[in-house]
Amino acid sequence: MNETIVTERGQVSVPASLRKAMGLHPGRKLHWEQVSNREIRVSLHEEKPAGPLAVLGYAGRFRKIPPRPTTEWMRELREGE
Repeated sequence: MNETIVTERGQVSVPASLRKAMGLHPGRKLHWEQVSNREIRVSLHEEKPAGPLAVLGYAGRFRKIPPRPTTEWMRELREGE
């Protein structure tokens, strides 16, 4: 049986064997439900499928930069020559 201890701040650790078996990763949301006075059910929160912009990965953060005309980009690049 897997056991953990509740910390003073109310935190618990999920045993490594369960994390691996369920494919849990940092940032994954869990749903907690009280079943009775002595039982709590923990289930995986439904994750929304990634949208088409998720394929951008690292490059996705650059979409937040407002677009600039090509002439500005070229002027900036040529300044380094």
